[in-house]
Amino acid sequence: MDYQVELTPLAIAMISQIKDRREQQGILERLKKLENDPLLQGKALTGDLKGYYSIRAVGQRYRIVYQVIQERIVVIVVGVGRRKEGDKNDIYNRLRKLMDDMTE
Repeated sequence: MDYQVELTPLAIAMISQIKDRREQQGILERLKKLENDPLLQGKALTGDLKGYYSIRAVGQRYRIVYQVIQERIVVIVVGVGRRKEGDKNDIYNRLRKLMDDMTE
């Protein structure tokens, strides 16, 4: 069964900020693969991002963070960015901050 992949406005903005067109294309190709078995492809996240999954794209540089809604057969991509552990621009740190801001 194929899933429909939807991108949030934030994810679209994050992809458009990537200057290298080859990297953008690599991310888009990886997003297409999420149509099949997204739960088996990603790593379940923990802590503040529990309920989300992460997959690697463009080699190991980028992470695609998404949520699967089984009832609708939909994959919602909430963010795309580089993994820079310990950096404030790390994709996971950025998403945690955005989610904290949304709950306040």
